[in-house]
Amino acid sequence: MMFGGVVLLAGILLGVIFWRLLVTVTQRGGAESSTAIRQLTEAVTALEENDAAKPAIVEDFLTVNPYSRPGEALPEVRNIFVHYTANPGTTAEQNRSYFENLGITGETSASAHFVIGFDGTIIQCIPLDEIGYAVKTRNYDSISIECCYQSADGSFTEATYDSLIRLTAWLLQKYDLSSEDVLRHYDEGGKKCPLYFVENESAWEQFRQDLAEYISEL
Repeated sequence: MMFGGVVLLAGILLGVIFWRLLVTVTQRGGAESSTAIRQLTEAVTALEENDAAKPAIVEDFLTVNPYSRPGEALPEVRNIFVHYTANPGTTAEQNRSYFENLGITGETSASAHFVIGFDGTIIQCIPLDEIGYAVKTRNYDSISIECCYQSADGSFTEATYDSLIRLTAWLLQKYDLSSEDVLRHYDEGGKKCPLYFVENESAWEQFRQDLAEYISEL
């Protein structure tokens, strides 16, 4: 209900903006008219990008390089993949720095679109219209989320779990996908990642259920 109300309000505001645009273009000419069109178009774009379901995201894009951000276009998104960093106790910022440094060291190819810290911070490393190096056979049709952790069993903190739910739900809405389209890295190639969700199948199913319930309440 709340999401529907937001959409309705956005529609009304867009209508008002377009009405103002029509009036302005009618009253002005030449350069003034062009300026008015540009300004109001920018306002419309900003309003369209305002998404109530979008969680707080820190954009800190990697430098374009051959090892972690190749800058290649992402043609489509069929799945969202969940990963864990396999490096307990490290922060989202540290893992983002690791990806950045691969552009210098060239020791391997690895990255993800997002990294979620154990404090719930979400850092976006790669724009959503570009590929990451996360799931070798699926880099050109998926988005990947890396999750930090502290426990030896690979389980996530409550803050990480909650941010993962919010971020995944927003991405599913953005790409018109369902909770069934969320996969573990393990599901594509058999790698034990994310460890806790692989070794505890019930926890993975609970995550999917929590995700579906969260989406239904938007």
